[in-house]
Amino acid sequence: MSLLRRLSTIRTLYRTVEIQESSYLLGSSRSYSSSVSNAISEIYSSSISSCLYKGQSFLPWTHRSTMTLRSTMAAKSLIFSNDKRFLSTQAKVPPQARQMGALKVFMSSPGFIHDPYAPREPISFWRRWFTRSGWKRTKENIILELRSAYAISKLRKTGYNKQKFYKEAVDLYKEINTLMANGEKSILRKAVTEKMYSTLKNEIKHRESTWSNVYWELVEPIIKIRTLRARLIGVDQNDHSKAFIQLTLEFLAKQKFEAYDSKGAVVAGDKTKEILVRDIWVLEKSMFHPGAYWRLCERIKL
Repeated sequence: MSLLRRLSTIRTLYRTVEIQESSYLLGSSRSYSSSVSNAISEIYSSSISSCLYKGQSFLPWTHRSTMTLRSTMAAKSLIFSNDKRFLSTQAKVPPQARQMGALKVFMSSPGFIHDPYAPREPISFWRRWFTRSGWKRTKENIILELRSAYAISKLRKTGYNKQKFYKEAVDLYKEINTLMANGEKSILRKAVTEKMYSTLKNEIKHRESTWSNVYWELVEPIIKIRTLRARLIGVDQNDHSKAFIQLTLEFLAKQKFEAYDSKGAVVAGDKTKEILVRDIWVLEKSMFHPGAYWRLCERIKL
């Protein structure tokens, strides 16, 4: 009996040491993350809506035991796995839904922009390398670039090609602007996320109350397109492959614009003149839905 008690005591002590070590390691990782980045944006609750697949501008509504879940996204902790950081969010299912039979969750978009792009103030060489604030700034820049590089590396595994994607992005940029100018809201819905559609629909409504018609033209080829930021948003903390990717792009292009009143008279712009325009758009795509495609989820104003 004394031998059994000794073995039980040793086992208890071993488990206690294991728990302390695990807590210490997790705490170190968290403090390291806090001191290095300070750039993880807070995830706000947002509604999940809209359909992700081409040819569908409607939601798959409830039918018998299958229902569409409009859920909220809740902020979850960072997951550390093989020194890779994943930002994970999980849809909370209402208690009533959990008591039902089969449940399908259609998640078309996280509904928020993770780590929105903002230009950083340039600093001198001397300040960057010979001051404490400069070292901190350099470290933050490296972290930001590593996050983008990691997201792009994950995207490449799905067949991503930079030149092909840029061509697709320019086509989407032209399509959305043209639909906006023509006021074609039903088609526009398929090219943007639900949250973005609500914003654009209100813009069209406001514009139509001021101008009767609008002429818009993109002068091709565009001057420049480049990727400013890439971010991954996980939706399943147990499966890192289930994620959305957001690419922040800069478009620099010449455009032509002219607005008319109800009588057809020109009230703004001049379609004979080219205007240089810089736009920063965030395009989003699911990496785990078959047939998913790029959509506009935000326009960043600087």
